[in-house]
Amino acid sequence: MENFEQTIISQYANSATIVQLVTNMNGYIDPTTDFTNFYNYVWNIQTAQNFGLDILGRIVNVSRQLKIPAAIVNLGFKEGLNYQPFGQAPFYNGPPASNVYLLTDDAYRTLILMKALWNISNSTASAINQLLKNLFAGRGRCYVTDTGQMQIRFVFEFPLFPYEIAILTNSNAVPRPAAVLAQVMQLDLPNTFGFKEGQVFQTFGHGVFFNSATGLVTAN
Repeated sequence: MENFEQTIISQYANSATIVQLVTNMNGYIDPTTDFTNFYNYVWNIQTAQNFGLDILGRIVNVSRQLKIPAAIVNLGFKEGLNYQPFGQAPFYNGPPASNVYLLTDDAYRTLILMKALWNISNSTASAINQLLKNLFAGRGRCYVTDTGQMQIRFVFEFPLFPYEIAILTNSNAVPRPAAVLAQVMQLDLPNTFGFKEGQVFQTFGHGVFFNSATGLVTAN
């Protein structure tokens, strides 16, 4: 740093000894690298790693630990849900135990971005759609729909990674208006049977019906 005046306060500016000490120190120590590393590893959400993401997570109040309920299938009769018939699954025996997972840096980054955007969002449909567009840029179409009766649905026309499903359904960071139930729908359009013109649905014998048991999940 050639301009020592940025380091020395004015009352010591005429001290030859202090000026020389600071000048020498500026020649030996260059803090620019430390500032760059701090920005890249801690402050820039796109490049932050490990402890840097942990700091950003505490700022927006989301944990790297994610509780995911164990997948247990029970005996049941309601059509359209993932119940099994007699001899295939046990009776319901209370809420299943939860497994706790530590999110990887990439997964945690997605969760932090979602929570940060939700913190400054007014939770309108247009704001949520912009949030989804930012988070899943280049992946395909995704949007929110109002299904009525105080419910909204996040629709993804591309497959989600398991950690993304876990974040959307179990992190309590899903953006939505107060007291509104949210659901997450994945549509595997190229392999799903359907009739709508202009879409990439498959015809008879080439696609399967949409399975609400696996493609539609309620968010916490």
